[in-house]
Amino acid sequence: MSQLAMHHRQQVQAMLAACPLVPVITIHHPDHAVPLGRALVQGGIRILEVTLRSEYGLDAIRQLRKALPDVWVGAGTVTQISQYREAEAAGAQFVITPGVTESLLAHGLNAQAPLLPGISTISEMMMGYALGYREFKFFPAEVSGGIKALQAFAGPFADVSFCPTGGIRRETAKDYLALDNVLAVGGTWLTPEDKIEAGDWNAVTEIVTGSLSDIS
Repeated sequence: MSQLAMHHRQQVQAMLAACPLVPVITIHHPDHAVPLGRALVQGGIRILEVTLRSEYGLDAIRQLRKALPDVWVGAGTVTQISQYREAEAAGAQFVITPGVTESLLAHGLNAQAPLLPGISTISEMMMGYALGYREFKFFPAEVSGGIKALQAFAGPFADVSFCPTGGIRRETAKDYLALDNVLAVGGTWLTPEDKIEAGDWNAVTEIVTGSLSDIS
């Protein structure tokens, strides 16, 4: 493994160790990014995954990097190398994909921001494993086998760790985190659209505080 690849692994491990909960953030209004980020951080969050599912994703990353320099801010839902580069230019400290392609995996090895590749099957995971990846996003977790799938993965690949995302709820996060091969879990329950649209940032903070208390 190259020194750069090892450095990337260390960065990803540090990121996932910073907080067991990773909010999946989709910004639908540019003015929501910073107050939402601050509400999440106030509740105890230390990682912000801003998806590129909306036109405001890249700008939100720029805003959050400036407003919250002490937390990890990265890009999610990256599906193309061009998006990867745009995310890095916006200041993303990590990149997360929903799935993998050979080109994305290869690009991530030498990119500035480390890659957490998304997989849903052991075959996809083996593609990344062959290149040196040992940390993956498991997506969509619930419909891809959930906890039982991750337990099965641990048999032949005990040195691989995951951040499962997709269908995980506040009530089930603790069960995922109880697995030895799960470092953190991602979820949209931490960023409910109705609270964001209403600008109820205190409610967001309370959801985060309660969720972290549930898993402690």
